[in-house]
Amino acid sequence: MRPEGAGPREAARGVERKDRHTNRLGDPMLTPDPEPDSGPEPDPDPDPGPGPEHGPLVPLLLALTVVTGLVDAVSYLELGHVFVANMTGNVVFLGFALAGAANLSATASLAALAAFLLGALAGGHLSRRLPGHRGRLLTAAVAGQAVLVAASTVLAAAVGHTSEPARYTLVALLGFAMGGQNAVVRALKVPDLTTTVLTMTITALAADLTGSRRLASAVWMFAGALLGALLVLHADVPAALGLALVLLLAVAAVTHHAAKPTPAPAWTRPR
Repeated sequence: MRPEGAGPREAARGVERKDRHTNRLGDPMLTPDPEPDSGPEPDPDPDPGPGPEHGPLVPLLLALTVVTGLVDAVSYLELGHVFVANMTGNVVFLGFALAGAANLSATASLAALAAFLLGALAGGHLSRRLPGHRGRLLTAAVAGQAVLVAASTVLAAAVGHTSEPARYTLVALLGFAMGGQNAVVRALKVPDLTTTVLTMTITALAADLTGSRRLASAVWMFAGALLGALLVLHADVPAALGLALVLLLAVAAVTHHAAKPTPAPAWTRPR
């Protein structure tokens, strides 16, 4: 006589259904709901150009990129074949000079490197003192940079740049100014705008085939170098440095004005 309840076939089917929902240890296995398709991942650096995230910082940093071209034209063409902003070039020149290459000075390359490092140290200190407001940080940094470039312009106009003391003083002043600029721009964290280094910028432009900022950075540094060389070769050193000074004063004034509203604009917040 068959026992009450389900028969063998029904019992086997019940065990089979139960096994489908348990693992080997007997724990219930929950089947996760399928994740919704959210589409392709967003580009981590969409290069939006000027906007609420960076406000006026993009055009202002492009102006500083022009300053880089101007002062490096002065330093390379008239101050002993050294760069005051491009330290990669100075490291290479130092190696060439130590090997005995003509028209290169190991002392001048070391002086430019030392001045740049001291300027970067000062710029890093300033960035830590003003961490919460990118507008105030850039205004203070560029104002200090303008003082150094103004001193360089007056020195070049008053005593010239051909004597060794004047040449090394100019290298020190300009190298310190550009080191500070580089450190502060690094703290601002605006993608693809270093204002002094283009190697990785050009690499990214070619590899990714995108980036209007990358292209603009290269174009404006080229423009600064071209303009600086024309002024040095067809006018004089104070003219090139004077133009750099005008750009720095303009950047400081525009940044100060743009950062004044209360509450602080969104672009002034640290990134």
